[in-house]
Amino acid sequence: MSIKSLQAKIGTTADGVFGAGTLKAAMNFYKMSPIRAAHFFGQTSHETGHFAAFSENLNYSASGLLKVFPKYFTALADAQAYERKPEKIANRVYGNRMGNGNEASGEGFKFRGRGALQLTGKSNYENFTKFLNKPEIMTNPDLVATEYAFESAIFFFERNGLWTICDKGIDDATITAVTKKINGGVNGLAERITLTKKYHSMIG
Repeated sequence: MSIKSLQAKIGTTADGVFGAGTLKAAMNFYKMSPIRAAHFFGQTSHETGHFAAFSENLNYSASGLLKVFPKYFTALADAQAYERKPEKIANRVYGNRMGNGNEASGEGFKFRGRGALQLTGKSNYENFTKFLNKPEIMTNPDLVATEYAFESAIFFFERNGLWTICDKGIDDATITAVTKKINGGVNGLAERITLTKKYHSMIG
């Protein structure tokens, strides 16, 4: 998904700029309050590199594999056999997890991270499919990246009780609490705070 495709979907000018007009249109389209929209788009903007990437990048070097996935790659020679091979990497690190079959099944790559908050794993895709009532997602998972990127993030917010946290306000403590639910830590917290407050001020 791109900003232009989002704009076309929500019925605003497709100029590729995520400005106040697009933010307000998206807030109305997805039926969010101003506070919820600020938190939601502040977090998803950070997670997607300002709405630039909606599919997981698994193009790791050997050294990257050893650092990021030490549980699955312990020897350099092993990592070298997988480096720069995203499909092989995904099938290995996501195999036999999150409802996926084994490495040979190919489901690790098929159900790799997509969407504004990286929906990952067959079980999560199945639950999201039921949430939207869109069975075609299971046969064409790329729809999560191209068509339902923000819906998948809404699904995450709904499933993890994030809206209740968001409703507490636009302050550092609340943004930190939302961040921990999404990130498991506070990576990128400063930018998340800046973006959330910026979007809230843009809504007015």
